[in-house]
Amino acid sequence: MRTFVAVVEHGSMAAAARALTLSPSAVAQQLHALERELGAPLIVRVGRTVRMTEQGDRILAQSRQLLRDVADLRSLARDGDLSGELRLGACTTPLIGMLPEILARVSAKFPQINVYIQSSNSAQLYAEVEAGNLDAAFVLEAPHALPKTCEWQVLREEPLVVLAPHGLADRDPHALLREEPLIRYDRNQWGGRRADEYLRASGIVPRERFELNALNAIAVMVDRGLGVSLVPDWMAPWPEGLNLCRLPLPGAPIGRRIGIVWSRATVRLRLVDVLLDEIDTDSRSSR
Repeated sequence: MRTFVAVVEHGSMAAAARALTLSPSAVAQQLHALERELGAPLIVRVGRTVRMTEQGDRILAQSRQLLRDVADLRSLARDGDLSGELRLGACTTPLIGMLPEILARVSAKFPQINVYIQSSNSAQLYAEVEAGNLDAAFVLEAPHALPKTCEWQVLREEPLVVLAPHGLADRDPHALLREEPLIRYDRNQWGGRRADEYLRASGIVPRERFELNALNAIAVMVDRGLGVSLVPDWMAPWPEGLNLCRLPLPGAPIGRRIGIVWSRATVRLRLVDVLLDEIDTDSRSSR
């Protein structure tokens, strides 16, 4: 079954063989054995690649789940040995700017831990953690209370800033929001709501031009002179080659908080604790 999943994920017998440290003939033999056991064809060759049959597609999700369950059983049985699959989620900003460094350290210390990462928006990732489909997720702070089965830890606070072309760096940020066209951070996004609330509380009625939910795209549009924007001061990496300024606002209002949410009910809580310990170590060393 592990061979079947590997062939699907790698797209060919040869690539799966390299990943599993097997010969291509051994991979083919294992697939044939599984097909005989199940009484149905699972894979067909298409040139040098492969594709699943309808029967293979039916069993793929459950095959992956069975392999994860086996890894969990192994981890539970070996009380002193940290192994198994940690299932994480991440929204765009921490997926690019935070998670790779954390996972590099976790992988170096605990090479037996495998990590599955699902990318989505924060609202969907909260739901996946609550449902038990993910063990933890790097997300924006929710605008609602969490269920008692979940825990939350803030990792980063991002103040609202006015993003403007570099040539406007000497202007008052409120004046820019009133006078220049506004590239609005999507009000359907949690971070975009904070920006909208700030504009309302400050009595600023902007000249709206665009509204979108991609911060990097907003930065490029500001650089091209299409307007200014009110956004959280998000972490690197940013698009290269931009000539922008980030103007702070009076009182440094918080645009959004990024953190980690996890389920206390997961059977992989020991693996989550390893992740949390590494995050805490990194926080202490950066102070």
